[in-house]
Amino acid sequence: MAGVRQFDESEMLAEALGVFWRKGLRSTTMQDLAEATGVLRGSLYNAYGGKEEIFLLAFDSYVGRFLAGIRQALESTPDPEQGLRALFDAAIASMTSGSPARGCLSTRTATEAAALDDPRLQQRLRGMLDELRRIVLAALSTDAARARLAVSPEEAADLVVTFTRGLAVMERVYQDAAHLDRIAAALVRTLFR
Repeated sequence: MAGVRQFDESEMLAEALGVFWRKGLRSTTMQDLAEATGVLRGSLYNAYGGKEEIFLLAFDSYVGRFLAGIRQALESTPDPEQGLRALFDAAIASMTSGSPARGCLSTRTATEAAALDDPRLQQRLRGMLDELRRIVLAALSTDAARARLAVSPEEAADLVVTFTRGLAVMERVYQDAAHLDRIAAALVRTLFR
């Protein structure tokens, strides 16, 4: 049937995301995507136009899951300090999973030259970081958090978001979850009185 996709888009995007995560946006080819997804290269071109469009759809799906996980971690306890620890535990677990460890897709993407060339990708990355900040700020703006924070909720949210990006770089360099846990715990201790 002309115009009807003969593949499951969510499965295809999940497989494509894995390729982008391993190889990066710039190094991934349409042939890589076709092989990983089992969808013919021509069908991918016809359905999406190119690898950048596939990446944007896969990235949007990833961001939705990532932010939902952050919300869940922060809301897992009424204690804001424990919520922040849960956020970092979840982030570190995600970065260090896989063999080899897969790292952080958004930070990896943001540091690729391809991200500088595509305003759509820059917008997606900014949107993800802005929403991450909003989620963290909301969790740190409660009376319980304000009473214990050593800095303002706004400053704490900025520090947490920036720290998550640095943590991703540290994971790439050290590839040691225990090391990441120690430095994340140090930040949490620094933020709370």
